[in-house]
Amino acid sequence: MSSKRDYYEVLGVSKSTSVDELKKQYRKLALKFHPDRNKSAEAPEHFKEISEAYAVLSDTEKRQLYDRHGHAGVDGIYSRQDIFQSAQGGGFDSNDVWG
Repeated sequence: MSSKRDYYEVLGVSKSTSVDELKKQYRKLALKFHPDRNKSAEAPEHFKEISEAYAVLSDTEKRQLYDRHGHAGVDGIYSRQDIFQSAQGGGFDSNDVWG
């Protein structure tokens, strides 16, 4: 059994949330937990978890696999690099967070 939390739970959204709403929520959480802004020991891990959840849920193909199969649907298919490139290249970059 996976120890990962549900991606929708991580972002605090429902399964019917649109990509635009996902992006808005991700930006909010990224600002809150980015290690450059949040010096708590847990911030880097939260930021990674939030980024991974956003990368999967903001990509239509990955989201469909995740909805059908959970973490097993996306684990092992995509590397962490693929996931984080998607988060950065999927219409989101650091300028979106920092303004």
